[in-house]
Amino acid sequence: MRVLGVDPGLTRCGVGVVEGVPGRPLNLLGVGVVRTPADADLGHRLVAVEQGIEKWLDEHRPEFVAVERVFSQHNVRTVMGTAQASAVAMLCAARRGIPVALHTPSEVKAAVTGSGRADKAQVGAMVTRLLRLDAPPKPADAADALALAICHIWRAPAQNRLQHAVAQHTARTTASKGRTA
Repeated sequence: MRVLGVDPGLTRCGVGVVEGVPGRPLNLLGVGVVRTPADADLGHRLVAVEQGIEKWLDEHRPEFVAVERVFSQHNVRTVMGTAQASAVAMLCAARRGIPVALHTPSEVKAAVTGSGRADKAQVGAMVTRLLRLDAPPKPADAADALALAICHIWRAPAQNRLQHAVAQHTARTTASKGRTA
């Protein structure tokens, strides 16, 4: 499974591609940051994020895109920029028919470190270890993007089985209601 992880942001949008399957060593295929100038017009910044993500999609051809789910912060301006960058990533993937998964920060931290309350240093250290790197990717946005990809690789099979079971249950329930009506 090849996953592009996206840690959305307007100034720095972390991107990282990891390939692997649960229970096997993971492979880093690429990591970086799409940057935009803080003083640029919002529209131009969103276009720059789009162009950067499109470049990563073209170069790495992921099967899935994992994006950090935006959560409410105290700084509304920051959360708005993060949400806008997140939407751009989802749009780019959807345009190509690539499935998108959203993962919360605590879900990613728990998957990678074992604790949903891990700090950025702990996430970076585990990403370094799991991908057999010499040093944590810099900046932290890049490490976070890789953590998102790793989280998705490890959690997607279980989530898919759960979704399939729910769909089967719903279909059986609907069918049995149709027979009794």
